Amino acid sequence: MNFPIISALILLPAIGSLFLFFSRSNNEKNTTIKYVALFTSLVNFLLSIYLWLLFDQVSSEFQFVEDREWLAGFVNYKVGIDGISILFIILTTFITPLCIISVNNTIKIRLRDFLIAILIMESFMIGVFCSLDLVVFYLFFEAGLIPMFLIVGIWGGTRRIYSAFKFFLYTLLGSVLMLVAIISIYWISGTTDVVKLYELGIDAKYQNLLWLAFFSSFAVKTPMWPVHTWLPDAHVEAPTAGSVLLAAILLKMAGYGFIRFSLGLFPIASELFTPLIYVLSVIAIIFTSLIALMQEDMKKLIAYSSVAHMGFVTLGIFTIQQQGIEGSIIQMISHGLVSAALFLCVGVVYDRMHSRLITTYGGIVTIIPKYSVLFMIFALASLGLPGTSGFIGEFLILMGAFKDNFLVAVVASLGVILGAAYILWLYKRVVFGELVNKDLEKMKDLNRSEYFILISLAIPIIFFGFYPEPLFNTIEVSVNNLISMYNLNLINK
Repeated sequence: MNFPIISALILLPAIGSLFLFFSRSNNEKNTTIKYVALFTSLVNFLLSIYLWLLFDQVSSEFQFVEDREWLAGFVNYKVGIDGISILFIILTTFITPLCIISVNNTIKIRLRDFLIAILIMESFMIGVFCSLDLVVFYLFFEAGLIPMFLIVGIWGGTRRIYSAFKFFLYTLLGSVLMLVAIISIYWISGTTDVVKLYELGIDAKYQNLLWLAFFSSFAVKTPMWPVHTWLPDAHVEAPTAGSVLLAAILLKMAGYGFIRFSLGLFPIASELFTPLIYVLSVIAIIFTSLIALMQEDMKKLIAYSSVAHMGFVTLGIFTIQQQGIEGSIIQMISHGLVSAALFLCVGVVYDRMHSRLITTYGGIVTIIPKYSVLFMIFALASLGLPGTSGFIGEFLILMGAFKDNFLVAVVASLGVILGAAYILWLYKRVVFGELVNKDLEKMKDLNRSEYFILISLAIPIIFFGFYPEPLFNTIEVSVNNLISMYNLNLINK
């Protein structure tokens, strides 16, 4: 097809943000700006679904590629998708309209500016998953910092400035080395085109340093232990929609980078540094799960659980097994849905009681039953209950890990037990027990918009838990191709 559908996906939210920019009103009571933002994001979601329907699942090639000369011919604007990237694009376009609907209850000042930040961020995040040039990828990857920095810094809590700068400095400093590595790759290979670099390969003597440079960026953004400390602070201070975007999409950009670049461009170095990834992943799974057990702030507990879940993701990616990598991709998609739902659940009770402390609640199952049932579904999905999408990813990751390293898999399996402990402990203290706090009796159950958002997340979580076939069909050929290319490069070294 001649229509540049990838560029349309990237540009449409930015165009919608321009309409908002020229709007005269910045008032949260103005429904027009909400509808413009929602309409833009919904059109983009439908466009991404249409792209998925057009996608050829039996081809291992990048599809819908757009390649245009840019930056005086040194760098091309090159975008396209394969079976791995298309799922992350759909996740992004699915989560964004839900975030926009959720602002009805949470954003009280400068609503137009907040919606502009969300739409601009959607453009950048889609650009990351479509980029087939290292420079284009880097620009989108780093540009996503700016709207999130503003979301935390302007609409966050009492320590928003500290958390915003901590988030910005951690992620920016981690990416400086990646920029140096991209410049080095251009100097070594004469191109930053990802497809050409796959074909040419990168000289083995440079791979270790280049891998470490990319790792410095991806490890912070994932986040991996011990560079994860910015995440709980950012989550606690961010407004609900900001926490949702951060957990559901932003963390996945680094996991995607590990698959696309660390494995794809530096297979020899990836083989060498796999033990390092295993150690850091297992520490993240066990250590942050134990920290989550000690939390009294609901948001902070879910933030630490995200670090543990992303530890499973990095573990699965570097097993270099079909099950491990497929499990990691499905785990990222599932975690995007489940973490978004859990942060939205915290936002619901925070809007009513203005407290995130677990001790504030207890016994609310009789007061707000609809909320309690949906919260239970998301809690069970987070711990990986069979029949939810959370089970599929973790099960495949552990299968891949057992094939590659039995000891690592056994230790990582403890994370499943700890994950069940902290999430069930959270649910029990918040929902069940005695109704000690009498102020809770005034709480109202889910309103229509909250109910719609949470149901919209519950449906795919349960659907893909019972029927993950559409996900497997989409990613299988691309993952096979990645592993074949990885093994071929190792043989030829």
